[in-house]
Amino acid sequence: MSPAAELSERTLARAGLTYLAEPGDPALGALLGICTPEEIVAAIKADMLPGTGPGCGDSPASRAALERALGRWRLRLPQLPSGAEIAGTCRGGIRLVGPEHPDWPGGLDQLGSDRPYALWLRGAADLRGSSQRSVSVVGSRAATGYGAHVAGELAADLADRGWVIVSGGAYGIDAAAHRGALATQGITIAVLACGVDFPYPAGHAELFADIAAHGLVISEWPPGRRPARTRFLVRNRVIAALTCGTVIVEAGERSGALNTARHAAELGKLLMAVPGPVTSAQSAGCHRIIREWGASCVTRAADITDLLSPLSAPDPPAVGGAAAGGAAAGGAAAGGAASAVATPAGGRGRPATASGRGPTSPAWDPALPYDDLDADSARVLDALPARGGAGTSTIAVDAGVDLDTVLRCLGVLAGYGFIERGDDGWRLRRPG
Repeated sequence: MSPAAELSERTLARAGLTYLAEPGDPALGALLGICTPEEIVAAIKADMLPGTGPGCGDSPASRAALERALGRWRLRLPQLPSGAEIAGTCRGGIRLVGPEHPDWPGGLDQLGSDRPYALWLRGAADLRGSSQRSVSVVGSRAATGYGAHVAGELAADLADRGWVIVSGGAYGIDAAAHRGALATQGITIAVLACGVDFPYPAGHAELFADIAAHGLVISEWPPGRRPARTRFLVRNRVIAALTCGTVIVEAGERSGALNTARHAAELGKLLMAVPGPVTSAQSAGCHRIIREWGASCVTRAADITDLLSPLSAPDPPAVGGAAAGGAAAGGAAAGGAASAVATPAGGRGRPATASGRGPTSPAWDPALPYDDLDADSARVLDALPARGGAGTSTIAVDAGVDLDTVLRCLGVLAGYGFIERGDDGWRLRRPG
């Protein structure tokens, strides 16, 4: 028996989709409602249009959208590992679960056509069982001493009461929440915006190892995939959908944690926030969602468990087939998932990854703020290396967009002063 035969054709196909398409791609989400993962991967390899024809919602608009999607997926075919290589990855302490797997959390099906194609997992914990009694604790990366203390104490007390703590593995509130759960030997889950084998931030490599030993590190992106700024926003919907409720400990007015809060509210999840000093800008977002979004004010673990306990029930029935797809193929004409979520956290000069690549923001002030870029242009900007240049095709592959889109976006970014053309290709514009 070949190594690839150890994995089902469905599992191999879903693994392939995570390499070929960005999570939350509306075209792929719509296709998965009418085609199997195997059919879609085969069509991409054969340069055919999947999901078109009689009864498939075929129209000139949907065909054009699918052709664009097919173009960007095919650009990544050289990066697609063989079945044997995927099987080898899954024997190296990493596993893959899809909606057909018994470990799949039913809460993710609430995302409809926007649910993950599959999840890569590192760690031995039971994802489905853990998510049935879980709460996400998120907040600002630039946490104050007050915020970090409160996040750690809340997470420790919740974990001690048997609740699983879910967060994003970032500096600040996320790290305090993970560490609080680990301090009481509780289970914690880190949802990453990169491969589960790629520690980002690099300073949390040891923390991620501890999380994997006592819980799970999970991601929609395949092993080896680097983070990008827009990927954090796409990732946030999984944090919200995976848990019974979300607690925002500290968040400024433009914090990315508010994006997670918005997803939780849209999914009908319980939304909670910790109040802070009225003079603290880092608590302004918490006060806003209490005041305007109807979030419950919580100050201790008992407040949270009182609100959550009625919700810690078994997963809802899985949404299958076309219902999970949610949209006809014509929905593929919509823009990227990142355009449908709240604006990212502000701030310039975020540190690059250990490899020297994004997510980064320019250290100077272009003619247009980063947060005002359209979703595709933000993805293209994130795909540029922090040092040196890159060619158009390389940028298209890393950004997950087709060549026509990347050419349009490069023109936009150059016009606004974000990038420039150099001898080694497109590069971030230097200050001065």
